[in-house]
Amino acid sequence: MKHSPRSGSACARIATAESGQAAMEFALIATLMLVIFSMVIDFGRAIHDVQVMAGLSRQGSNLASRGTSLSDSAAAVIAGDSAMNLNSNGEVIITSVTNINRILTITDQVSQGNVSAASKVGKGVGNRATVPASAAAMLQPGQTIYITEIFYSYQPITPIKNLLKSAMPSTLYQVAYF
Repeated sequence: MKHSPRSGSACARIATAESGQAAMEFALIATLMLVIFSMVIDFGRAIHDVQVMAGLSRQGSNLASRGTSLSDSAAAVIAGDSAMNLNSNGEVIITSVTNINRILTITDQVSQGNVSAASKVGKGVGNRATVPASAAAMLQPGQTIYITEIFYSYQPITPIKNLLKSAMPSTLYQVAYF
């Protein structure tokens, strides 16, 4: 026969208090795990998008360096984005920079997409270009380098997006030099 504590006994009061404590601990842990899970989802998506952007930027610069026009190269990058929709959520800027008498000069530049982003290389044909020192050192007079920049407006999908705004930029950036 099963022994059950009486409702007024000390054993019944302890059992009730312990079940309330367990429920409270579960609620705290479940909330924390939900927040961590949401952050993992959004950070994972952002890392994936950056990797896709890295591949696309390399393809854009590679196409341009092999003789494809800059506008066709930019169109190919936008067409190759599949799930990211760079046409409406991004900006692709392909720039050709030539070393003219030891001055790095923008010789052509094409921009496609609907995000208003300024190139970190520079703007306008004939203006000076800003490239990393390692790329500038290798560029001999008369040589041209092709630079593809991709800007993407990243939107988290989980309800934790307001917390992530302080931890992650809203615009992702990737660049490739060929």
